[in-house]
Amino acid sequence: MSKPMKILIVEDDINDCNNFINCIKKREDFELVAVTGSDIDALKYVKVKHPEGIVLDLELNDSKSGHTDSLEFLSNVKKLNLNYEPIVIVTTHVYSKRTYEILHREGVDLILYKDHPKYSCDNVLNNFLKFRDVTLETENKTIEEEIEDNESRISDLINHELDLIGVTTKLKGRKYIHDAILYLIQNENSNVNVIQYLTKIHKKSGTTITNGIQNAIIHAWRVSSIEDLEIYYTAKVNYETGVPTPMEFIYYYVDKIKKLI
Repeated sequence: MSKPMKILIVEDDINDCNNFINCIKKREDFELVAVTGSDIDALKYVKVKHPEGIVLDLELNDSKSGHTDSLEFLSNVKKLNLNYEPIVIVTTHVYSKRTYEILHREGVDLILYKDHPKYSCDNVLNNFLKFRDVTLETENKTIEEEIEDNESRISDLINHELDLIGVTTKLKGRKYIHDAILYLIQNENSNVNVIQYLTKIHKKSGTTITNGIQNAIIHAWRVSSIEDLEIYYTAKVNYETGVPTPMEFIYYYVDKIKKLI
């Protein structure tokens, strides 16, 4: 179960305040951080208590700032430069399309009409949970997208480097090399041998994979000009074989791609 949602009630009607207090007492999914009819005090609570949700009465007749609506409060919340955006649900007896448009422009998530037959404290709180779920889904999706974007960028860099020295996509070893470099960059602290990893995902023997990588390297050294190799592959090569070993080749590009990320 997720942590109780911290709620701030900004309301100057004593009956409405009591209704919210009693409603929250009966629930385990909410924590009441404060109840106030003052927009100035409410701003202090937001700054100190960091409520995840704010129930905001549009008409604050007891406002200490002299403003009888909550628009000034909404503007002041933005000025706090919080590292998160509280979910704001406005409750009101006012039914005005123009007012509602202004409120939404100010960042209000939802406006609930108090005189609606289905209006209740539980209904207000349930809507907070709906917004909370959407926010969590969006955050998770964003994280997943960032991971995918980062992996795609690394993959593009690997492919570009391999193209530069003539390890073409027609070579079977090209895919093994690509996946090995990507794996080692993303799993620096893994205890799994990279060849073992490749045998698992490609369903080939270690010998087949190692030979495929070595053949791709030999092909590149045969078809690419010495000038290109000297520019794009700057590691020392064993003078007896004339080409790098699979692990020398892979780790060279692991280090090179890391510097490019």
